[in-house]
Amino acid sequence: MFPASRKLPAAAVVAVLAVSSAAGLSASCAYAGWPDKPIRIVVPFPAGGSTDSVARLSAEWMARVLAQPVTVENRTGASGTIAAEFVAQSPPDGHTLFMASLAQMSIVPQMGKVRYDPFKSFVPISVISTSFFALGVHPSLPAKNIPQLVALAKANPDKLSYGSSGTGSAAHLTMALFLSRAGVKMTHVPYKGVAPAIADLVGGHVPMVFGSVSEVLRFYKGGKLRVLGVSSDRRLAQMPEVPTVAEQGFPGYRVITWNGLVAPAAVPREVLSVLVNAIRPACKDAGFTAKFEAMDADAWCSTPAEFADMLRADWTKWGEAVKFSGATTD
Repeated sequence: MFPASRKLPAAAVVAVLAVSSAAGLSASCAYAGWPDKPIRIVVPFPAGGSTDSVARLSAEWMARVLAQPVTVENRTGASGTIAAEFVAQSPPDGHTLFMASLAQMSIVPQMGKVRYDPFKSFVPISVISTSFFALGVHPSLPAKNIPQLVALAKANPDKLSYGSSGTGSAAHLTMALFLSRAGVKMTHVPYKGVAPAIADLVGGHVPMVFGSVSEVLRFYKGGKLRVLGVSSDRRLAQMPEVPTVAEQGFPGYRVITWNGLVAPAAVPREVLSVLVNAIRPACKDAGFTAKFEAMDADAWCSTPAEFADMLRADWTKWGEAVKFSGATTD
């Protein structure tokens, strides 16, 4: 288990600051002669999922900018840690990148041993996209908002249950974080994936699921479930009538899931600069961002420094959730 307070290695800090200050450089002129061969983006999940989609959109954009093929390689297993370990041990030449997600960088390493350090094994390039969670409940649940849900849970300790896409998943720990801050207990019902969890929610077999907005939205719009709150710090355009969890008595509660590019930690500073400046302009392109909107996600294309700050904050937040839930991979 890593300590709660993490720091990027000194070399990575220097690289992050240097790249952030080089934002005005074009990708083509930042480091002459690189890349000189195809780049691959390793994805920790199967093809067809949201992380895979983000990787393929990023690869398509970067291939045009860098004038080199950028391919996507899916390496699945062990909650994505197989892919993370592979990239961490790859040559640090910038030709092998990792499309990281919340699970590999902030959750699984706090649940058990992994053969990489999310802070020392990688250097951040850019958070490409973010999305939020929505607390969907079956219409039969008496609670109509978050305060009523908390009151119901306090009056019925351990009698309410919630579903998730699996123990230690973002959906599980998003709920665990809420329960920790609300000071209430519920029974966790893990499923083998989000689809069966949502299906049982709609069918009335489990009363609530804290799922991603894209997973919950169509059933909410179809009147098959209610949404008590969203995990963002602002109301969402997709459901502006739904208040945030934060505004219902839990200030500071903000949970996002994300996908971001990282490279092996020892990648040369000049190569990192090329990569950053290749992807960051993508989020200013209307065609690129529209594809994320279609997935109910927000295109961000952060700076490396913003990515690093987010990783540090995430470590503390998800550590709280893991501890409260008792989730472990051991």
